[in-house]
Amino acid sequence: MAAADVVGFDETGVRATGSRHGLHTASTQWLTWDFAHTRRGCDAMDAADILPGFRGRAVHDFWRPYLQYDGDHAFCHAHLLRELVFLWEEQHQAWATARIDQLLTIHAAVETARDAGLAALRAEDLARFPRDYLRIVDAGYAETPVPVPVVAGPRRRGRRGQRKARNLLDRFRDHPDGILAFMRDCAGPSTNNGSERDLRMTKLRETISGSFRSVAALVDFCRIRGYVSTARKNGLSPLDALRRAFAGDPFIPTMPTAPEAIA
Repeated sequence: MAAADVVGFDETGVRATGSRHGLHTASTQWLTWDFAHTRRGCDAMDAADILPGFRGRAVHDFWRPYLQYDGDHAFCHAHLLRELVFLWEEQHQAWATARIDQLLTIHAAVETARDAGLAALRAEDLARFPRDYLRIVDAGYAETPVPVPVVAGPRRRGRRGQRKARNLLDRFRDHPDGILAFMRDCAGPSTNNGSERDLRMTKLRETISGSFRSVAALVDFCRIRGYVSTARKNGLSPLDALRRAFAGDPFIPTMPTAPEAIA
C-alpha cells in the first residue's frame, strides 16, 4: 500500500469496550487496509505505518492531520461540492455556484481527455482553468468580507472564528494544486469515495451489533475486513477467500504493474 501511486485515506470513530476508538482505512483499486487505534489522528496513522513513508498522491477529505505528511495531496471533490451546495442553498453565495460550475466543467473535460487516451488535459485547458479558478476565489472574497469586530468586554485569546464561506475560500486559495490535481493526471480519482465505501461495512456492523466488546475483537474485525475486501477487489469471492485462509493458503495480492487508481 505504501508503494502505491495513489491511495485514498479516510477515518471514522468506532466504539469498543465502551469508549471511542479511531478506525483508519487506506484504499486503492486493488487493496484495502483497515487499522484500529485507541486514538485518532497522527498517532494512529504513524502506528499504521503507511503515511509516514508514503510518497505517492494521498486523496482525502482535507482532514488536517493528513497534511502533516509529505507527498502530494488531492482533496475529495465530493466533499467540496457538498460544502459549495450548502453555501449556495443556505447562504446564497453566488461565487459558490460559479465554483460548482467550474468543477463540473473540469470533470467533463477530464472524462473527454480520458476517453481520448490522454494522460492530462491539453495545455490551453491547463492554463485556462487555474486562471478561472483564481478569479472565482477573488470574487468569493469580495462577496464575503471579514466583518468588523465589535469591541465589547475583554478580548478573547486565539484565532477569531470565521464564517463557513471564508474557511472554504481559504482552502481554495491555499491549496489549488491539491484541488486541481486530477486534471493534471486524468488516471487519478477526484474523490475518495472508494475509501468511504471500504469503511461502510464497519459502520453498518456497529449500527446492527453495537460496541465491540474488546479492542482485540475490533482489531480482528479490521484484519478480516481488509482481507475480504482486498480479495473481492481482485475478483475472488469472500467465501473462497475465507476457505483458502482456513486451508492454509490465504489469498495474497501481487503488486500491480500499472499505476493504481481508486475505484
